Amino acid sequence: MTPAFEAKSLDPAEVEKFSKIAAEWWNPTGKFAVLHVFNPVRLAYIKEQVTARFARDPFERRPFAGLRFLDIGCGGGLLTEPMARLGATITGIDPSEKNISTARVHSQEQDLAIDYRAQTAEALAAEGETFDVILNMEVIEHVADPKGFVETCGALLKPNGLIFIATLNRTLKSFGLAIVGAEYILGWLPKGTHQWEKFITPAELEGWLEASGLRQLDRTGVTYNPFSGEWRRARDMDVNYMLVAQKPGN
Repeated sequence: MTPAFEAKSLDPAEVEKFSKIAAEWWNPTGKFAVLHVFNPVRLAYIKEQVTARFARDPFERRPFAGLRFLDIGCGGGLLTEPMARLGATITGIDPSEKNISTARVHSQEQDLAIDYRAQTAEALAAEGETFDVILNMEVIEHVADPKGFVETCGALLKPNGLIFIATLNRTLKSFGLAIVGAEYILGWLPKGTHQWEKFITPAELEGWLEASGLRQLDRTGVTYNPFSGEWRRARDMDVNYMLVAQKPGN
């Protein structure tokens, strides 16, 4: 295995930050509580797009059967496990050994077959691995070289494969809501979780995708409804947004 810190996109400070709270991943009221609430909207978007693009029946119990998934920066497996339940053959990677340990233990408790590796995307690409679907959710704003990271993801995709990216837009609104509000006022996330200057605009991300030979198919904003306590898709992409892109076929 390539040592984790050889990857040029890896930010050791970010890895250490999340390693320190690895035990919190599966606590629905802990430091990752906001992701537990956010997960349903992410899952619905992924299922909708994958079943449509791969001509699968969304009402099947395991519509992702036969598809190979990669969850980059999987953390404790909050998104990885639902993909396995939907039938995907899934690999979850994270540079933090502590995160992978947490993920492995939980998946074993749930009797789920998931290939977890303490590894970077660059190391996986160097091994020649390829996948039908790549999940890159709330990760790219934590890497040191986001443009190079997108290039690596493109190399990991099979022809006609899909990549999902969820991240934060770099706007004054996102600074007020995602950092001041979420971290310092509401306490949804530990202080210092995000750095506003590392947030990524949709135009920047689309440019990196195009430079890597990937074509954006769809994108959506995600907003929080304080009255219902739920996240939902919306036109507003000023703070959180998700997109799906495809690698052209041969």
